[in-house]
Amino acid sequence: MKNNKPKGKSVSYAKWGYIFIIPFFLVYFVFTFYPQILTIYNSFFENYRDGLTQIGPKFVGLDNYKALLTPSDQGTIDIVKYFGNTIIMWIMGAVPQFVFALLLAVFFTNTRLNIKGQRIMKTVIYMPNLIMASAFSMLFYTLFSNVGPIKPLLVHMGILDKTFDFFFVTISVRGLVALLNFLMWFGNTTILLMAGIQSIDESLFESARIDGASSTRVFFNITMPLLKPIFVYTFITSMIGGLQMFDVPSVLTNAKGTPDRTVMTVIMYLNNYLGGSNNYGMAGAISVILFIVTAILSVIVFKTIDRDKD
Repeated sequence: MKNNKPKGKSVSYAKWGYIFIIPFFLVYFVFTFYPQILTIYNSFFENYRDGLTQIGPKFVGLDNYKALLTPSDQGTIDIVKYFGNTIIMWIMGAVPQFVFALLLAVFFTNTRLNIKGQRIMKTVIYMPNLIMASAFSMLFYTLFSNVGPIKPLLVHMGILDKTFDFFFVTISVRGLVALLNFLMWFGNTTILLMAGIQSIDESLFESARIDGASSTRVFFNITMPLLKPIFVYTFITSMIGGLQMFDVPSVLTNAKGTPDRTVMTVIMYLNNYLGGSNNYGMAGAISVILFIVTAILSVIVFKTIDRDKD
């Protein structure tokens, strides 16, 4: 017997998903994708201001890239030197940051310890991330300047000489930059790693403990392998942020990268072309090179850390 009841009109909700993501793509294309394409386009032009005179835009092909990769009178390629400075300072801050963040993440998520007040601790370690980098840098500049409290205290203790200046010794300036980056970002890294550890099935840890596995073995054989996706994500995003380092070294060295440009970063170098002369061609070329180097290093890090083990 046939069912003669009228069929109800089915409602498709699939279209709403596309409607909801339209604003994201609009914002992305207008404020990210289009500026990226424009930056690449400008990198092939001579386009800058000399006083009140506007030079260009004039198509010069790869001349901007050749100028950036041509050795200076001292025999050094400036952009290569600044990439080296940036990577060194990032590594100096990233290594202790990830070691400390991993230790804290494991400590806070250990169910056997049953630590109280975790929410307050998370808030405290994350707070430095909420402070503006420029404000944090000014605070440290004041503390470690010749009239600040740190130097007289160390001189009084006989650790430093009176002639020592924190901001005119390469290792001390780089150390301060690394210390600031560590203090600002270790809390964010800790919380991300904690989220990754908490997503691991607790029964795996319980089984390992029942079998008599030590805490060290549990960490290296269970925690780290299963935490790898989150760890790779945090490491690559940290590296990308490190390559774009600007605020901290700029404030500590008055945007000069002293001493002898050993603290000059790639973004500080790029900013020199945008300040005053508005050299969009050279700034665009630096941005493209930075993008390529970042992409290559990200792939290398991803392939190195995330490779499968037998």
